[in-house]
Amino acid sequence: MERGNGEAILNPLSARHGRLRRSNGWANAGKVLLTGVIVLALSGISVAAYAVWGLASDLKTVDLVVSEEEQEALDAVAAGSQSLDGALTILLVGSDSREEGSEFNDGETGELNDVNLLLHISADHQNATVVSFPRDLMVPIPSCPSPDGGYYSAMSEQMLNTALSYGGLPCVALTIENLTGLHIPYAGLITFDGVVGISNAIGGVTVCLTEPIFDEYTGLDLAPGDNTLAGGVALQFLRTRHGVGNGGDVSRISNQQIFMSALVRQLQSSDTLGNPVKVYGLAKAGIQNMTLSSNMATVQFMQALAGTVKDIDLERINFVQYPSFSHPYEAGRLTPDYASAQLLFDVLASGQPFEVTGRGEAVVDTSAPAEVPAEVPAEDVPAEEAPVEETEAPPSGPVKLPENITGQSAANQTCSAGRTTY
Repeated sequence: MERGNGEAILNPLSARHGRLRRSNGWANAGKVLLTGVIVLALSGISVAAYAVWGLASDLKTVDLVVSEEEQEALDAVAAGSQSLDGALTILLVGSDSREEGSEFNDGETGELNDVNLLLHISADHQNATVVSFPRDLMVPIPSCPSPDGGYYSAMSEQMLNTALSYGGLPCVALTIENLTGLHIPYAGLITFDGVVGISNAIGGVTVCLTEPIFDEYTGLDLAPGDNTLAGGVALQFLRTRHGVGNGGDVSRISNQQIFMSALVRQLQSSDTLGNPVKVYGLAKAGIQNMTLSSNMATVQFMQALAGTVKDIDLERINFVQYPSFSHPYEAGRLTPDYASAQLLFDVLASGQPFEVTGRGEAVVDTSAPAEVPAEVPAEDVPAEEAPVEETEAPPSGPVKLPENITGQSAANQTCSAGRTTY
């Protein structure tokens, strides 16, 4: 059986919180909202923090498990610290829930974490990485706390996007912790109602296409070249899976990273951050549709976060996708590539700058290649200038990730290739 967008409806699963159903795809548009929140922090503009706090009287919060060491750091922030010490990790989750009054309330119930982003700031506050986790990834879900003070049982393998329905935002955080080895002291949950507001507040996000995109399931119809996307069209671009790559969630993430990188560049421009009306509009669109871990919901934290990341260059903001393989026995699902993932998270933990060399199937890199100096023929080199053989120096510069870890720097100019497999 299929719903209107062409995605199959799953049979009901045995779950603790009622029936689960596959999202209709709109939740993936939450990436723009999540990234807007990230970049408000990356901008280092304190007015954004005040704007958020001024709107936050009705902000929903949730408690995560916090260690004594983390509590000491939180106390320092509350005392007026201008930045957060050491490395920083924040989980950002996009929910597909439909609330009463929502523009996208189609009568469906339940809640899945269809968007899962992990923002990691290195200990020297010079590198920012956003890791995207495919919703179709089959992973272990650990024992999670329940509202009544007990714990839900652990499960050996479930789709990642079911963790929210099992134990709320804390369960998603524990699941990603278990998968990555990174502790997650901060987390935010955002519904996709704010996507239209974010894209409209900035005046649209300009992305380029090398080929047209037409998706009969979403109605998206875009011509080659530059397209400025706002409102419902931005949602359609982020939602489309039939119009990009091989039609799978991994290709859709690649397409979304093109949008996110363009959004980062646009948000960091003076036209945006120098306009208090736009900054306030971005903050308002986010705050009205989000739940934060309680340790984030203070103006002191927002200010310290801005102070922590204010000096990060575009070249050191990277979007990467958690590496995976096709699942061996669950058609259409993915299984973690643990070896490559370990390499990625070892690099993040080391704080070294890195370069993403692999591109997603739906991505065309339009960055100009570096010029290679012409070699001088050996016979034309004067004897006194002949090179002297030396011991090879150790490699320097950013670590180059293997090509199976795909993504891009925010500084890369990339285009969507449209559909590549039919």
